[in-house]
Amino acid sequence: MQPCPGVGTLGVAVSLPPRYVLGITPTPLMRAERLEQVLSCPRLYIKRDDLIGFALAGNKTRLLERLIADALAMQSTVLLTGGGPASSYCAGAAVAAASAGMGCTLVMYGEEPRPTHPNLALARAAGARVHFTRSPLRESVDLRLLEVEAELRRSGERPYPVPRGGATAVAALGFAHAAAELGQQLVERGIHAATILLASGSGVSQAGLVAGSLWRGSAWRVVGASVSRPPDEAAAQVRRLAGECAALLNLRAASLPEIDIRDARGAGYGIPSQEAERMAVVALRECGLVLDPVFTAKAFVLLAEVARASDAEATIFWHTGGIPVALDHLVRVEEAARKSGCDASPSSPDDRGHPANQPGSQEIQV
Repeated sequence: MQPCPGVGTLGVAVSLPPRYVLGITPTPLMRAERLEQVLSCPRLYIKRDDLIGFALAGNKTRLLERLIADALAMQSTVLLTGGGPASSYCAGAAVAAASAGMGCTLVMYGEEPRPTHPNLALARAAGARVHFTRSPLRESVDLRLLEVEAELRRSGERPYPVPRGGATAVAALGFAHAAAELGQQLVERGIHAATILLASGSGVSQAGLVAGSLWRGSAWRVVGASVSRPPDEAAAQVRRLAGECAALLNLRAASLPEIDIRDARGAGYGIPSQEAERMAVVALRECGLVLDPVFTAKAFVLLAEVARASDAEATIFWHTGGIPVALDHLVRVEEAARKSGCDASPSSPDDRGHPANQPGSQEIQV
């Protein structure tokens, strides 16, 4: 573990709680000039957390570094958390726990998928024990986590329980640190005011950025593209986590800026949309970004609108990862299209009809 120093809003040196190093940071900040032309947008940058270099976990690596450090400090023996069978967070949690010499138990909603999703296979390869709730409701994970925690304690383990998506203030500290990282990169480019757009599911990444921007005293607007909850519910979740994270940084929660959440759910959580599929192709062909259809691509749909409306010097799209989900989705679309004799290319979405009627558009259990 290593401490992560930073500078507070008054210029006073402060230290974040320990970080169990997993990822390779800072991740690159890439100018996207071709996207600027294609989307008719002012100055655009991509923050490449998809290149963080740990188990294809993307931005979840930052959260897990804090969670693992806290679990080790509490002398926990098992990391206990949950999500969906396709969750990159769950896969990353399993690998992170193994790398720290801990066990990992995962609770996943639904039935075991057939065929197995790459993220589930990755979690099991790392040694995770997996429980399925057999309910399609994501909320079914919450109660089962409590039951499994009790079972683990009875067996003599010392579990470290974490809610779905890693939604805790400790995890949010990972993105408070990321705010310091981005701030330095922007200063090097002569940028002081920026608008940041990222996919917001559990809300913990956005919450950490909001608290981190206050901690640094940065003139940023953090826009969350809610892919999971209605905007008002998502804003409440982000506000709560940002306030708790701010408290850990000895900041006043009342000083936090307004929480900006945009609705990016489309037909619902985990359901690909036609527009997201189209924009994923734009991102791939114009600047080599691989976007998953239910998190990053849905956020990317909002990029042009957010960038054009911003009066900041630059807009940053935070690529949170999701590479295994993206590739698995492309393969399944291709295979389904081949079986049905359809054109699987997403280059002309208008020719494919409504996405609900197309191969691969079923819900993805992330």
